[in-house]
Amino acid sequence: MTTPTQTDAEGNLLDVVETTAAAADAQLVGRSPGQLAWARLRRNKTAIGCAVIVVLYFIVAFSAPLISKFYGQDAYTTYGLNTYGLLDASGTPTGAFGGISSSHWLGIEPGLGRDVFMLLIYGIRTTLLISIAACILSTLIGVFVGIVQGYLGGKTDYFLGRLTDLMMGFPNQLFLIAFTPVILALFVSNSENTPTWLRASALIIVQVLLGWMALSRLLRAMTLSLREREFIEAAKITGASPWRIVWRELMPNLGSTILLQTTLGLSGFVTTEAGLSFLGVGMTEPTPDWGRLFNDAVPFYDTDTFFLLVPGIALMIFTIAFNLLGDAVRDAYDPKLAR
Repeated sequence: MTTPTQTDAEGNLLDVVETTAAAADAQLVGRSPGQLAWARLRRNKTAIGCAVIVVLYFIVAFSAPLISKFYGQDAYTTYGLNTYGLLDASGTPTGAFGGISSSHWLGIEPGLGRDVFMLLIYGIRTTLLISIAACILSTLIGVFVGIVQGYLGGKTDYFLGRLTDLMMGFPNQLFLIAFTPVILALFVSNSENTPTWLRASALIIVQVLLGWMALSRLLRAMTLSLREREFIEAAKITGASPWRIVWRELMPNLGSTILLQTTLGLSGFVTTEAGLSFLGVGMTEPTPDWGRLFNDAVPFYDTDTFFLLVPGIALMIFTIAFNLLGDAVRDAYDPKLAR
């Protein structure tokens, strides 16, 4: 027979167990995959640190005019030629580490003597603007082609699939270098100066043309699997239009994949744009560009190594941070991880 004291103790213990279970259920019930992924991502200190670095890069890049105003220097004035003593007879900065001073935080450029800090910030701005535009457009094309292939199937899938195979057959690096001058030549003759907006547009077009196929292939495979699921069949039975099925049923299931591929792909577009400018088929003077900073620094690598290290370290930090952030987002969305 149970005494009142024992009954109370057991009852209290039972209440504690029920309260704990209810709290655990409240944390799990009603949370979407996106909310679960965000909860995992917030627990990843590496991801948070990389996200801060990436956001800082974007803020600095898009605040370049404001920074220039408060900094007191710009990316176009030839300070070394205008001020005696900043450059020696060979065009090398006279100060230590490329002429670092209170007026020029990262020194000045060999030869022309422009401010390296502002060249870097405006160069990052140019590269990010072009890369973001190329990434967004290639993602839109890849999403459209992949979903249309997977959902419609039949001849549409066949012809779009052959187009994708054809585009994937081009060697990317070779055709990126070869196609950019061709696109520019369609609009401007060799004897005319190419406008900056046209050169930037050509870089975007070339990267988009050769950058949408991988995402398209992935989404096609996922759409082929999803269109046979019960909820798609139920939507068809209720008379839902194809557009409604794609937008309300397929896209929520493909959204995480699209986000992951876009996150992982942006750093690739950044390095591609920088590489094209380094090879001389990207942005040209006087527009600052991340890749062209490498090109300008190569002739002075033995006399002013610091000028080569500045854009190199900046690009390395951005690429590593963005890749680690992309890996963290992918892991956060991985359904195999314990919740």
